[in-house]
Amino acid sequence: MIYDSAESWLEAPEKRVMLFGMSGLGKTHVASMLRRAGGWFHYSVDYRIGTRYMGELIADEFKLHAMQVPLLRELLLTDSVRIRSNITFDNLAPLSMYLGKPGDPARGGLAFPDYMTRQNQHRAAEIAAMLDCGHFIDRARAIYGYRDFVCDTSGSVCEVVDPDDPHDPVLAATARLMLPVWIRGTEAHTAELVRRFDRAPKPMYYQPDFLSRAWSDYADTHPGPVCPDAFIRWTYARALAHRQPRYEAMARRGVTVEADEIARVASPQDFAALIARAITRKHRKDA
Repeated sequence: MIYDSAESWLEAPEKRVMLFGMSGLGKTHVASMLRRAGGWFHYSVDYRIGTRYMGELIADEFKLHAMQVPLLRELLLTDSVRIRSNITFDNLAPLSMYLGKPGDPARGGLAFPDYMTRQNQHRAAEIAAMLDCGHFIDRARAIYGYRDFVCDTSGSVCEVVDPDDPHDPVLAATARLMLPVWIRGTEAHTAELVRRFDRAPKPMYYQPDFLSRAWSDYADTHPGPVCPDAFIRWTYARALAHRQPRYEAMARRGVTVEADEIARVASPQDFAALIARAITRKHRKDA
């Protein structure tokens, strides 16, 4: 770890952390709080994916649909209008729309091969966005004078790395720059996330082998055209269970904090104290 004790963390002239864990447990909330309080640069991996690496793909999807509308078609062909997404840290709807859901096109789904193509695009984009952290650490310092840096990762980061490989290129590169911090949820948190997802199912990125198995298993038990929402609801709880040991393996490179602890963080001072306690806990556990 880049901070070998609670004291070295608290006294460090530059505090750099990488938050990871299930979506919905507080990564973006805490990162946004640190940004608003001042002094911290908030690097959102999802935002970087949706703007730098998949922005053109998203805009082209909008244009493809706009070309079906005669008025918009004429305006596009004469360069009279500009179409682009408006992704923000808190609104990733254009990226989710592009990823889509596999299933019956008559119900808004994507053919599975097309869905896999978009999944693979997301995988490449997420890896690239993670490897951009070093550039943004330097950029934040050189341009804005920020020395403290929080990387707000995607919930799917555990799917684009091999957490058991000590030489995984993404984890090795990021752990040299930042302290990995796993926000760990309880079974109650997981149940609430599943309930929330069931009310409003959203597109996700899945590890390819897991997704292929899920698609095959679902087809075996649900004959006929696949309802996109039904499939991703069926898959979501399985995906959370699949991710848990991967997060845990990633946490061996850093520290673990509980979601309930994160929920009580209200200031940068609270956050610094929490990370100091987590470092101390890790040393006691490893002793």
